[in-house]
Amino acid sequence: MTSALRTPAVAGRFYPESAEQLRRDVRKYTAPGEGVRGGISAIGCIAPHAGYIYSGPIAGAVYSQLEIPERCVILCPNHTGRGRPLAVMAATSWQTPLGNVAPDAALAARLLDRFSLLQEDSAAHRSEHAIEVQLPFLQTIQPKLKIVPIVIGTRDFGVLHGLGEALADAITGPRREREKEGILIVASSDMNHYESDAVTRVKDGKAIDRVLALDARGLWDVVMNERISMCGFGPTVAMLTAAKLLGATRATLVRYATSGEVSGDYESVVGYAGIVVE
Repeated sequence: MTSALRTPAVAGRFYPESAEQLRRDVRKYTAPGEGVRGGISAIGCIAPHAGYIYSGPIAGAVYSQLEIPERCVILCPNHTGRGRPLAVMAATSWQTPLGNVAPDAALAARLLDRFSLLQEDSAAHRSEHAIEVQLPFLQTIQPKLKIVPIVIGTRDFGVLHGLGEALADAITGPRREREKEGILIVASSDMNHYESDAVTRVKDGKAIDRVLALDARGLWDVVMNERISMCGFGPTVAMLTAAKLLGATRATLVRYATSGEVSGDYESVVGYAGIVVE
């Protein structure tokens, strides 16, 4: 039994509050398209977290490619500024209009034991949207879903790298082998923010190149040096670090778009990338 329930913070704003409408939208976004491989047992992925009208098609394109395991770690940036720099809710269920998602308390406990900078903290999660918007996709595809939700509010490469190392160690356990059923690491991130479509595509291309090269340090460097406002670069650095240690050998860009394609405003856009790491 769990002792807490995290209720939705952005239902009715970022995605439909009606379970029926939400289920329809998720199924529309995850409908297999031409050339979709499907059934990929990935180690990690990047999926965006804006309102579904903007990011839903990109997130859906990612998740439609994957065989979602029963256990997922979801890493996201801290947009609210509240709570601890590295915050997990190890034993809290998450409610969405589609039902409750249980915590993976055992994996969270192993991670807390391995990385002292990670702390149990609900304040960072209470109003944060970037994990919540991933859940309807994941729970629709995998009804037995359990999660380890982590909010990241630090830009320190050493800390991000250390979290990735600890995550890989917690997933593999003492035998240094991936657990039989697999665990997916989701980095929830949008790309560059509020510059022109042309500038954003150039900046995002530089960041995406580093992700496709599985280069966590290179991603950190290019985000810092090129002033790329990729909100989830920290979660992505940690995911890439863990994925490499877990045997990842390639990353694939599934889909990229900017908000201008929906809004018609190409002077100030947000970029969205969907990437699968195997």
